[in-house]
Amino acid sequence: MIFLKSLRNTKINKMKKTLLLLLLSFISLVGFSQIQNPVKWNYSVENNGTENATLVISAKIDKGWHLYSQFIGDGGPVPTTIKLKASKEYSLVGKTEESPKPHSIYEELFGMKVAFFENKASFKQKIKVSSAKDFKVTGTLEFMVCDDKQCLPPEEIEIAFDVKGASSSNVIANNSSVQNSKIEESKIVNEDTASVVVASNTTASDSAKSDTSKSLADSTLGKSPEADNSMWGIFFQGFLFGFVALLMPCIFPMIPLTVSFFTKQSTSRAVGIRKALIYGLSIVVIYVALGLGITILLGASALNELSSDAIFNLIFFLVLVIFATSFFGAFEITLPSSWSTKADAKADKGGLLGIFFMAVVLAIASFSCTGPLIGTLLVDAANKGQYMGPFLGMLGFSVSLALPFTLFAIFPSWLNSMPKSGGWLNSVKVTLGFIELAFALKFLSNVDMAYHWRILDREVFIVLWVIIFAMLGFYLLGKLKFSHDSDVKHVSVPRLFLAIITLSFALYLVPGLWGAPLKAVSGFLPHQGTQDFDLYTRTFTNAGGDAAHSTGTKKYADRLHAPLGIDAFFDYEEGLAYAKKVGKPVFLDFTGHSCTNCRKMENAVWPDPEVLRRLKNDFVVISLYVDDRTELPDSEKYVSKFTGKKVKTLGNRNVDLQVSKFNSNAQPLYVIVDAEGNPLTNTHGYKEDIPGYISFLDSWKK
Repeated sequence: MIFLKSLRNTKINKMKKTLLLLLLSFISLVGFSQIQNPVKWNYSVENNGTENATLVISAKIDKGWHLYSQFIGDGGPVPTTIKLKASKEYSLVGKTEESPKPHSIYEELFGMKVAFFENKASFKQKIKVSSAKDFKVTGTLEFMVCDDKQCLPPEEIEIAFDVKGASSSNVIANNSSVQNSKIEESKIVNEDTASVVVASNTTASDSAKSDTSKSLADSTLGKSPEADNSMWGIFFQGFLFGFVALLMPCIFPMIPLTVSFFTKQSTSRAVGIRKALIYGLSIVVIYVALGLGITILLGASALNELSSDAIFNLIFFLVLVIFATSFFGAFEITLPSSWSTKADAKADKGGLLGIFFMAVVLAIASFSCTGPLIGTLLVDAANKGQYMGPFLGMLGFSVSLALPFTLFAIFPSWLNSMPKSGGWLNSVKVTLGFIELAFALKFLSNVDMAYHWRILDREVFIVLWVIIFAMLGFYLLGKLKFSHDSDVKHVSVPRLFLAIITLSFALYLVPGLWGAPLKAVSGFLPHQGTQDFDLYTRTFTNAGGDAAHSTGTKKYADRLHAPLGIDAFFDYEEGLAYAKKVGKPVFLDFTGHSCTNCRKMENAVWPDPEVLRRLKNDFVVISLYVDDRTELPDSEKYVSKFTGKKVKTLGNRNVDLQVSKFNSNAQPLYVIVDAEGNPLTNTHGYKEDIPGYISFLDSWKK
């Protein structure tokens, strides 16, 4: 697993609150006998004993490791910081200078250039000495060090310089090697009136990486395979949505008309193809601009927060229900007609600008069909919390939408093989309406679990899905008809196969009413613990061994549940106290009600007999829900020292623990700690790899 994402204050706009984000990764608390020290620090004073002295911090960095420059903008990785305690004996002169010139590369993860040092680095801060007596300059140095596979966790260390009074003329070198090289995320903080920002790196020994860190690490700095896969997934999801949009009655009939316009109105075939290419490119530009605008407007931290915010999940639910209702034919979602009129007038002017506005007219005129699809795509991209999600989603959507217009202009004979427009186009809309309605329930479920309404428990959710997909199957067979549907005189072969698939899926869901895990869709379903009648979990109650169960009533156990009969705690301090009592390590499970990947791990990995045996016998399990809205008693509310935010709910407190102690805000996150809360091994995230997970669970023994 690799690091790289930092908690930064991001200004969204005047109507949006300041959002904080720690974009993550905690790695490599490497066992008891193997502490990595990739950087050695030395402190000295130049021109000591004079009025103008210079504090020097030198870093010797092991090969393969690097540290970031102090000059990195918001939204990038963490710079290192020096905080010097204010004193009457001296004052700062200018800013901290760094040398040699750092390397600078463009990092896709942050969408910006980042600067870092290799092998060595030096930071110099000039001071004006105002005391004739000798004195000490003290402060703290916060730093983080990474190589191409991992980042060590950040740590704060104390620093001190022996400075001679201005009347002296000696030069003293104060070499102080740092013993610890754990690292802590750096922030620019003023202490009283003196503040120095310094970028630093820590170096580590060339010790072998553990199996766990190797399995979690990526080969490039700040970039995880899961993040890459998620980004590609959003692009291909957009591409699929664009293809579906082509089959809508607002767009499909426009393809031959538009292509004929370019081929017949052009002086030559080459001119027609060129115009079609410009038209297709214009479609891409229009939709990508929409995605890019949302990306810039919200930013990474807002998108990440939307994925677990109950209010936004409720808004998403309502939006998708409106879209589904529109597809069912209750009403049409359209843009103001004046927009289309103005765009059409500009399209009549011809030339490149005219072609562009032809694409604008298509986007506006087809909005009643594409609007719900675009809205669903953007909602889902935002819910995944990926910074570039809306941009990539719209890129995939627009490329798919533009391709037919361009390809049919290049190969006009292909138009003869296109199916004719008809009632089947409306059937596509209605089918999408059913799917959007089912998808909307996921967002309502997130809110229901966060606030413990218990309205949409797992079996209720499954019943609704069974009904929705059964009705879709009957609709495809022509047994259910809407007012704007054409008569289905016979069932075509494609409709028959789609009906078989849909009805089969509805029947597949039925065993879930008795607790079957339904692994294919487990990530979308409410937590197994919300099921009232659960034969599946009962089979695991005594599975995994005869581990001793805790006695007494646990905090929050009346509203929170662990899967598979695991006897878990839901309060961090309470769980640690019990672990100390029984002498076991602690398994921290940072999870969330709306965490799809958490449910996948609990249904695909945890039920494995070897995994479950270890969870039940070897650990005290503490499940910490980061999106739970249970209000804390007034005596337990506080202001986070890490984020500066008011911690008012159980979820707030669990988030604060995760980001401040483990430098991560992604779920799931699994951490093995001792009874004092000290990490015993590397962290583990989402990865459906049972052997790797077993190795992670056993790694603390080493």
